[in-house]
Amino acid sequence: MRLAAALFAATLPMIAAGPGGQSLTWEHGLVAAQKRAKAEKKLIFLDLWAEWCGPCQLLQKKVFPTPTAQAALSRVVPLSIMVESQDGTPNKEGKQLADRFNLRGYPTLIVIDADGKELRRNVGALDPDNLAKFIAGR
Repeated sequence: MRLAAALFAATLPMIAAGPGGQSLTWEHGLVAAQKRAKAEKKLIFLDLWAEWCGPCQLLQKKVFPTPTAQAALSRVVPLSIMVESQDGTPNKEGKQLADRFNLRGYPTLIVIDADGKELRRNVGALDPDNLAKFIAGR
């Protein structure tokens, strides 16, 4: 029973209610996000974050779950990649993407196409309205 509860708790950050109550699924690997983006003909919203980063936690707990952010995120393939754990240990794919996208601070939010080409970026947390504008390219 504890294992089931732990597995359920671990999946909560990946699934959130989107517009109209549909679930919003976050990807946690670039290859899966690219495959999904090509199939759904969408851009990818990449959140590069660190577990110890306060603004990163603010985004995940207070901004991404809002109706405004959920509506914006439903129009892209959301991809969450942790770059560093609480103790500063790098995550393998996170480190590779941080190097590839020349990460300079946390959180770094990047919109890329399905082939991985960067279209726009923001360093730092955004409120729900500005996140929606950023995702939309406004």
